[in-house]
Amino acid sequence: MNDLLRMILLDANTQWVLIGTMLLGIASGVLGGIALLRKQSLIGDAVAHAALPGICIAFLLSGEKSLFVLLIGATITGLLAAYSIQFIISSSIIKEDAAICLVLSVFFGFGIVLLTKVSQTPSGNKSGLDDFIFGQAASLVGNDVKLMAGAAAVLIFITALIFKELKVLTFDPSFAKGLGLPTGLLNFLFLSLLVAAVVVGIQAVGVILMAALLITPAIAARYWTNSLSKMIVISGIFGALSGMAGTLISTLGEGLPTGPFIVVTATALFLISMLFAPERGLVTKWIKRMANNKQLRNNKLLQGEKRSGYHEL
Repeated sequence: MNDLLRMILLDANTQWVLIGTMLLGIASGVLGGIALLRKQSLIGDAVAHAALPGICIAFLLSGEKSLFVLLIGATITGLLAAYSIQFIISSSIIKEDAAICLVLSVFFGFGIVLLTKVSQTPSGNKSGLDDFIFGQAASLVGNDVKLMAGAAAVLIFITALIFKELKVLTFDPSFAKGLGLPTGLLNFLFLSLLVAAVVVGIQAVGVILMAALLITPAIAARYWTNSLSKMIVISGIFGALSGMAGTLISTLGEGLPTGPFIVVTATALFLISMLFAPERGLVTKWIKRMANNKQLRNNKLLQGEKRSGYHEL
């Protein structure tokens, strides 16, 4: 087992895939943490599902399985889905959860229809498109990984540049507007960054599970701190660990999808956080409660002994 793992780690393509999924995990964790506090986590789920028809349309128009071309198609339909949700919420009586469900189901259903159409075409280079559903990082070649890693690094850099503005906008939109911040532009930019993170990660994690990589590390990080800055850092670390561990596990077997293993790793980190986080962990709270109850019982015993002593006097 150790020899197999060492051989995998020494492979140049595996090293690139690990770097790519690590950067993807960091970008997803950072943006997911902000989206969680802005109550926009489920928009990432809708965008991920909406990317599928864009991938299929790009393939049908170009006739080739170029990752760059496919990601352009995914970006267009992802942005269309995100802004459709915002438009429905702002211009109708439909609530956000219903709007997200509506857009997600319509786009994903259309994507499945197109994917079926692609599978019936006589083209010989269509194989591998179904990897976008569950993710398959092992199918990425060097240039694809470099593109994914570079895009993830750019997302991290842009988020770091506008982090202070996003922080103010997240906690007090009215104050941000009073300061003269371009709130509309910042909302547009953050939504675009969220779409970009989803689009970059769909080849590795898949359209179905990409939302989990956005949400799960952020929720896990929330158990460890009340500070937004610390939460974003922890969420990025959890995302990176999930991406790398999931990728390594998927390379140990033939044809194992990467996305599910990345999500399982992120879920394991969430469970550990939920149980053992220093302040909010369930086990930690139980231990503190037991210690507190013991202290109360000891205090009652001491008070009882003192009262007995007074009566004897």
